[in-house]
Amino acid sequence: MTFSKMLPLLLAAAPLALAATAHAQGQAGLAAAVTTQLPRGAAPSHYAITVTPDASALTFTGKVAIDITVSQAMPALVLNAADLHFGAVTLTPARGKAVRGAASVDAAAQTVTLDFGKPLAPGSYRLDIAYDGVIATQANGLFALDYTDNAGQAKRALFTQFEAPDARRFVPSWDEPSYKATFDLTAVVPAGEMAVGNMPVKDSRDLGNGKTQVTFGTTPKMSSYLLFFGLGELDRATKMAGATEVGVVTGKGNTGKAALALDASAAILPWFNDYFGVPFPLPKLDNVAGPGQSQFFSAMENWGAIFTFERALLVDPRFTTEAQKRRIYETVAHEMAHQWFGDLVTMAWWDDLWLNEGFASWMATKVTDKLQPQWEMLLNRVGGRESAMGLDALATTHPVVQKIATVDQVNQAFDAITYEKGEAVITMLEGYAGEDVWRSGIRAYMKQHAYGNTVTDDLWKAVEGAGAKGLVSIAHDFTSQPGIPLVTVESAQCKGGNTILSLVQGEFSRDRKDKTPLRWNVPVMAQTLGGSAQRMILSGKGQITLPGCGAYVVNAGQSGYYRSLYPAANVRALAKDFTTLPAIDQIGLLADNWQLGLGGYQPMGLALDLLDAVPGSASPAVLAQVPDYLEGAHQMLEGDAAAQGRVAAYASAKLMPVLAAIGYDAKPGEGAQVPVLRSSLVSTLGAVGDKAVVAEANRRFAALGSDPAALDGPLRNVWLGIVARNADQAKWDRLRAMANGAKTDLDKSQLFALLGGAKDEKLAGQALDLALTDEPGKTTSAAIIAQVGYEHPMLAVDYVLAHRQQYEALIDVSARSQALARLGGGSADPAMARKLDAYATQYLTPESRKVVDRAIAGIQTRIETRARLKPALQSWFAAKK
Repeated sequence: MTFSKMLPLLLAAAPLALAATAHAQGQAGLAAAVTTQLPRGAAPSHYAITVTPDASALTFTGKVAIDITVSQAMPALVLNAADLHFGAVTLTPARGKAVRGAASVDAAAQTVTLDFGKPLAPGSYRLDIAYDGVIATQANGLFALDYTDNAGQAKRALFTQFEAPDARRFVPSWDEPSYKATFDLTAVVPAGEMAVGNMPVKDSRDLGNGKTQVTFGTTPKMSSYLLFFGLGELDRATKMAGATEVGVVTGKGNTGKAALALDASAAILPWFNDYFGVPFPLPKLDNVAGPGQSQFFSAMENWGAIFTFERALLVDPRFTTEAQKRRIYETVAHEMAHQWFGDLVTMAWWDDLWLNEGFASWMATKVTDKLQPQWEMLLNRVGGRESAMGLDALATTHPVVQKIATVDQVNQAFDAITYEKGEAVITMLEGYAGEDVWRSGIRAYMKQHAYGNTVTDDLWKAVEGAGAKGLVSIAHDFTSQPGIPLVTVESAQCKGGNTILSLVQGEFSRDRKDKTPLRWNVPVMAQTLGGSAQRMILSGKGQITLPGCGAYVVNAGQSGYYRSLYPAANVRALAKDFTTLPAIDQIGLLADNWQLGLGGYQPMGLALDLLDAVPGSASPAVLAQVPDYLEGAHQMLEGDAAAQGRVAAYASAKLMPVLAAIGYDAKPGEGAQVPVLRSSLVSTLGAVGDKAVVAEANRRFAALGSDPAALDGPLRNVWLGIVARNADQAKWDRLRAMANGAKTDLDKSQLFALLGGAKDEKLAGQALDLALTDEPGKTTSAAIIAQVGYEHPMLAVDYVLAHRQQYEALIDVSARSQALARLGGGSADPAMARKLDAYATQYLTPESRKVVDRAIAGIQTRIETRARLKPALQSWFAAKK
């Protein structure tokens, strides 16, 4: 990934075939042309790579022998390469003598052209290349992570991160997903250090002089971005899951903290083997934990060797929250789902990235719900849907299947539309097809396309072929065009004990209500309270008859990707009988009505009345949603201290009795959702300044003076976050001392990040200055700046603009075009929109500024919404005194 320059659409050696047909190897299921940024005509079948890293010098040397097939005469070979320098290059035909070649690098295009003095005839060849490269300090290519081990010693470990286009920083290659090949990897490493690859170690030889040569087994046929290498003073713990050895790899002494991940892997793998109908094909599957963090990703699905940053994999009982434990389980499940959806079967090009990410997100929720039913994970799908709709309601949205032509566009495709809308659409389509038919279609898809590449239509055809008639047209509507259907109830009549609903379809939008609405085939499932659910496909207008009369829900079960707009009388009736609804419908109705109020489709008071109707006796999973809405109302009244005070008073009155009932600390035998509810309550009450909660945070913080373990437990960092937010200089300095004195890097990074959360602008400025020092660590500094951005977006953005090059060194190359938008995107200041636009105009291309444009649209919408809703919010909360 590059920062500010668009990858050129023409290579020096040959024109790009942006609409070329599938390459010479061919891939079953590729009916459409596949985008490429390399000239078609040559393709690899096998790579034999040897690398010798020098961790202290942050460099490595490499050599690779690539078996290739040339299918048509070519003037030269063009491979992807970035930050590599080339030595000897030779090409040996299957029959004939080796020919020396000359390497010409195009840094902007991230390619190397290999010229052998004459055109290459069709045939089989071996290409040998000697090269060297750099070891990065952020997560791109081969990169180093510095940390302090459990004995307090400074250490350095090496790992790789190749998605999307960064294998080219490790080896000159055809670094595109449709060029699948097998890989042999050999590494010359310091004796005593552990090397980890996609496959088990096949051979290890002592070379003398403190060096060991490690050779891994040959991988299955796979895309280049799935290759992995790790090295360091590591430990590994394992379990058997059927015929597969599952493992966790951590820094020495930390495998115990990965027990949750190991147990999850051992339980999930057999379930996936059965669901997909294709057993996991590698002999082992590791989860490799790396210290530090990235501003771009948490985990990566390298085949057989998933890489995950420690903060998303390890459990420390001193501070890991219940919600974090569940995210760890779900992260493990997500990356394991990729071993099939993404690794075994891979999208042909990044247009269909959602085939990887949306499906893995859906599968992770599904398997976690099956294996950990007490967590009620299906309820989380509403939150995922809302995350996607937050982007999808703006004019700057994009379809699930999107056209990708440049490296910058690949990077920016990793967003809530790809992940959460992808998951929501799959949820809806499974509901339409039926669970058994859907699974049969997935199994057929896996078997037909194993070790190959696909496009989205291959999936739809497989599921429709399994019996889901009509699915293709619905799927096309929701993946090939952007936006959110709006299903409006025009009328509701009770006749003969039935309710007849007249429905009309429109489009929900926050900033483009004057456009002609798009049209979808919307699978609607509706029911009256206590009645049986009825289904229909809505296209334009239609009627549906529901058994029973009374209040009704149009998106029963919340599996549909659409918003439902009711007559006010039905919203009031639903509020009256709120707790008789299933929990998922309670959560979905809160979300829908809140967004309809924000969007101006109905009075905001209706949403607030519905929120007010949630009793303290409601399900803990439902109650845990309430604090976020109240914190949102508090934020919308920013700049009006009196109005914010009324919101805070209402929040205290509604939430404190719930918190008092469950207590500040866990109790034996409490329900599975209570710890999540407790965290939500304490966090929000602290954020809005509830005096009792802030006082309790300060009391617990003060107790650390006599008892260093006084704050230990799942809410430790929640309490410390409240302290940091309200800190004076003395408390801020004490938190900084705690960060420096932390015994693990995981603890240290989280404590340092808290320093950026201070409301006091002077302290926020100190946090920014601290971030540009070596004190926090190379991968923690950006997290401090991000924390400042939540509370003081303009301060953070101005600081980064003033120190742009220093800041960019603290983040992945992949995240650079998005970083400023993330820092300033939560603002409601017109000046921020202008500042982001000026930055993008100066430094970014039209292709690389899309995330900035989304942030600007969000800011502008936020400004309009706050101005419009301020009187209604003031009035509603004033009436609740």
